[in-house]
Amino acid sequence: MIDANYTLINIAAGIIFSLLIAGSGYKKGSLSKSGLIGALIVGTIIFGFGGWIWFTLLIAFFVSSSMLTKYKFKVKERLAEKFAKGGRRDFWQAIANAGVGSVIATLLFYHMLTGGMEFKFEIFYTSIFTAAFIGAMSTVTADTWATEIGVLSKEWPRMITNWKRVPPGTSGGVSRLGTLCSFAATLFMAFVAILCIELDALFHFGKLYYGILWIFPASIIGGLIGSLADSIMGATVQAIYYCDKCKKETERKIHLCGEKTRQIRGISWFSNDLVNFLSSLVGAIVASLIYILLV
Repeated sequence: MIDANYTLINIAAGIIFSLLIAGSGYKKGSLSKSGLIGALIVGTIIFGFGGWIWFTLLIAFFVSSSMLTKYKFKVKERLAEKFAKGGRRDFWQAIANAGVGSVIATLLFYHMLTGGMEFKFEIFYTSIFTAAFIGAMSTVTADTWATEIGVLSKEWPRMITNWKRVPPGTSGGVSRLGTLCSFAATLFMAFVAILCIELDALFHFGKLYYGILWIFPASIIGGLIGSLADSIMGATVQAIYYCDKCKKETERKIHLCGEKTRQIRGISWFSNDLVNFLSSLVGAIVASLIYILLV
């Protein structure tokens, strides 16, 4: 069973730390006002129900992604017209990136609340819930790293569905640099997860915990397949528009030039935010399967 006092403390800590991190992101221009609210909600849920280790993974995603967004921002600014939104993440982007993780944290809390899981270190941090959470966060990190660095590739990406060359920033386009960044992101998230768990084990038990090597394949495979799913959906079902005035493809219904665009492919309600949310769900499912096979 779960300790009610411990949960209340976690929720309070989640509110405080989420407000500090999100507030800093807002001041630095990484979050809009709605993004600040979204980050506060998902951060509180993940810290409150998942604990500090899960929250640290969320912060690892947010901080690294924000830093990469600002990396060579002036160079990437010319591609802003292609993307549905700018560098300041809004409410729906926060939900798209951490929504699945928040659902997993809530499910974990409910499972423990109803007596389905005892509050023990080995179970709490090395369960299928943790695997799913890592898979979800590895996916969104891999996708963001690939996008922010991949667009700087000197070679044009190829559309994942037909392997034809497409302009940088095109939804569904993949490149060697972007793929390498995705792999690096999943490896990074695996290291963060393992480091946090080992630090927690040393603090509570004075020794390392060795039953977590499954995190590497869960994070890497889950994150890469989730990122791949993101590219496939971006090339097929995501709504893509065309500006007749500028003669350019975009994710925006209203182009930066102010001209109303027309849809040329995909499903009208299938936004980039929905693609991100569903791809993180794919990553969570794959990581869970990896956990089942290895543990």
